Amino acid sequence: MAATDDAVAADDDALYVLTAVLLMPAKFPSVLGDDYPEACAALGLPPLAAGYGLVLGQDSAGARWTVVTDDVSLVAVAIASWDCGMEYDLSPGERTVVAALPGWPLAVAVAAPGVPAPHDPEPDPEQPEQLPLAPPQSDAWGPAQRRLGADEIALQWAAWREQIDDANFDTDGIAEGDGAGDDAGAGPSGAKAEPTVEGNPGGNADGARPAGGSSPEGSASSAPLTGVRRVLAEARAYVETPPPLGRVRSSFASGEARTLRADGPGWSMVARTDDIAFVLLDEEPGEVLPVGRGPELPGLLEALDKMAVRPS
Repeated sequence: MAATDDAVAADDDALYVLTAVLLMPAKFPSVLGDDYPEACAALGLPPLAAGYGLVLGQDSAGARWTVVTDDVSLVAVAIASWDCGMEYDLSPGERTVVAALPGWPLAVAVAAPGVPAPHDPEPDPEQPEQLPLAPPQSDAWGPAQRRLGADEIALQWAAWREQIDDANFDTDGIAEGDGAGDDAGAGPSGAKAEPTVEGNPGGNADGARPAGGSSPEGSASSAPLTGVRRVLAEARAYVETPPPLGRVRSSFASGEARTLRADGPGWSMVARTDDIAFVLLDEEPGEVLPVGRGPELPGLLEALDKMAVRPS
């Protein structure tokens, strides 16, 4: 979420709160991992079923801190209030604070007034190995950037979807090639995704490569599956063998559809249950690969939606 301009503090030792996010099985900062346990591990936390709230702010010296609280309801109410443009004094009680971690895992666009500019706190002599949390670099490509790119597509689905011409999809299946869909349709190379935390897609999808929607299981090739073929196969395997909690999430969409998000080793997929899917791959920096409905995708999305975790 976007940071609020209101920072609050009770005294010199308090945290000037800038923003907060939820860390729960059905909703967590995907920059931290492909699933909920992995996201918790990135912060050194056990994956509690009830989840956590992450409160990002500055101390009186301006240092960045991420306070972890198990009072999830308090953080959820604060986020909902801010989203509605209302003020809310988010002050987790001391007994609910699980950890205070140096740094921020996400980029925050605002700073607390009346204190020095945001900076990392001095290293703790008792924990010199603990490095401050930091958002991923924007000029690189890797798992974190790939997941952030998928976040942006989910947030701005209509903007990406309107760039895709369904006539370009090879509805008979994914053509042979590199497995990422290079030969599956008439379009040129894929669109570049330059994800940002603020919520703006880094490019349009005018040239996104249609990848078709059929099952890779029909291929006569015995070579290892790659690209989109591998993603669809691994996503299908999730239906038979449930993956770690949070690898597949389902959230509200317009109409009666659901927005699906699935992640795996080296890949992320965003889809609507009534429409197509978009795939991002670690090995395809910045590329956004559309996957057409075809004969297999609708059933796959329906099955994934049934086993996905959902916001309570």
